[in-house]
Amino acid sequence: MKKIAGIILLINAICFGQQNQDIEKPVRNLFLGMKNADPELVKSVFTENAVLQTITKDGSVKSDSIQDFITSVSQFSKGDLDERITIEAIHTDGNLASVFTPYSFYLKGKLSHCGANSFQLVKQNNEWKIQYLIDTRRKDNCREIK
Repeated sequence: MKKIAGIILLINAICFGQQNQDIEKPVRNLFLGMKNADPELVKSVFTENAVLQTITKDGSVKSDSIQDFITSVSQFSKGDLDERITIEAIHTDGNLASVFTPYSFYLKGKLSHCGANSFQLVKQNNEWKIQYLIDTRRKDNCREIK
């Protein structure tokens, strides 16, 4: 009985581990694209009608254009934008996934701000894409993420 339970746990770990890697891929590619100043890679991680928002200090929500964001990435040099994340949680249900990532953002090597990202991803044509990204931003109480 213990062998069967062990085998089931191992199979689940392999299956869910691969699923998590597939879900993490567009999130990690977003930040790789930013770091490499690669607008095509950044564009590739979003759905066609993705939403990008930020929660401001006063609690209001500011919407940004995905295209404007992609264009801004192309205006930097490789290495200028470095958002370091820790993936704290991944939740899934079918073709929907939620990913929560605290981050520290470095601009040209200097810590600029920190906060958290909340991603909503959808699986389209067997590929995970970012549909919705909302973040917080602050300059105080930042911890560096390596």
